[in-house]
Amino acid sequence: MEVVLLERVAKLGQMGDVVNVKPGFARNYLMPQGKALRATKANLEQFEAQRAQLEARNLETRKEAEALAEKLDGQQFIVIRSASDSGSLYGSVTNRDAAEVATAEGFTVDRKQIVLEKPIKELGLHNMRVVLHPEVDVTIVINVARSAEEAELQASGKSIAELAAEAEAEAEFEIAELFDDIGAAASEDDELLASEEPIEDAAAENEEQPEV
Repeated sequence: MEVVLLERVAKLGQMGDVVNVKPGFARNYLMPQGKALRATKANLEQFEAQRAQLEARNLETRKEAEALAEKLDGQQFIVIRSASDSGSLYGSVTNRDAAEVATAEGFTVDRKQIVLEKPIKELGLHNMRVVLHPEVDVTIVINVARSAEEAELQASGKSIAELAAEAEAEAEFEIAELFDDIGAAASEDDELLASEEPIEDAAAENEEQPEV
């Protein structure tokens, strides 16, 4: 099916281009989204009559997108989720979750603008592309963690494996300290008993001495 593009569409063409696409793609995506019209004679004439208006609108929305892009590009957003010790999530993080945390931080982002090839199912830092305008896109980072503290550590560059290793080392250190404390207490008890024995023996000898 031939359509005329009303805006730039990635991998298809620029505004005003007449391109051939699959009928389903045109009916289910391009035309409902207002990105294209069937390339009939009447529609082509209508497009030419409105070209200047469409180009002006496109320029305005692009400027707005560029202003937002300057603030949004590279931003990191935290999503707290439950996960196993290995880092596998009990569920997944989707583009809807990403849009919600970005919006909560004051950025106007719709889930349809976030490009996510597959749901996120692991803890860690994940890049997502956000298409703010057909000609403007940015990358944000979704920091998926089990707690704010873990998210902060991940943001510093530590992986889940490194965090797990540190936690294990800390646990082993605490256990070693516990055994050291127990050993030290036992030694103190032995020393105390050793110091008390002579006193008891001396007292016994005094009791056995006959009266003069």
